[in-house]
Amino acid sequence: MSRSRNKKNSRTSVWVAIGAIFLIILLIIWLSFADLTGNTDVAAFLAPYIVNTPV
Repeated sequence: MSRSRNKKNSRTSVWVAIGAIFLIILLIIWLSFADLTGNTDVAAFLAPYIVNTPV
């Protein structure tokens, strides 16, 4: 019983690790693209849209 439980936990942790690595890669790509385009200040980028949009 404990052998199958350990195997299941091992598979789960492998998928969690793969997911975390994938998210980190996406974050690095997103930040690199933002840096290359000059859009590093998201709040300043969205402020004109928030102010000009009627509620």
